[in-house]
Amino acid sequence: MADYEQILERLYTHLRPMAPADTILDEDTDLVSGLGLDSVNVMDLLLEIEEDFDISVPLNVLADIRTLSDLAHSIARLVEKG
Repeated sequence: MADYEQILERLYTHLRPMAPADTILDEDTDLVSGLGLDSVNVMDLLLEIEEDFDISVPLNVLADIRTLSDLAHSIARLVEKG
């Protein structure tokens, strides 16, 4: 099972190609305003996350996710549920 820090590192790997070149990724990075992700980018990211972590992310969870930290904590909860 991946811990929070491992999840963050894996998320950075997924987000670096989507982020503007000069963006510094950290836990407080806002997925929309900080990275400029639109709905298509978010859906692509979710598909990658679901495949990487072998989980299913319910769409209603997205309403509570703004930062990378929020996303990492949500993934950790979903991974724990298995």
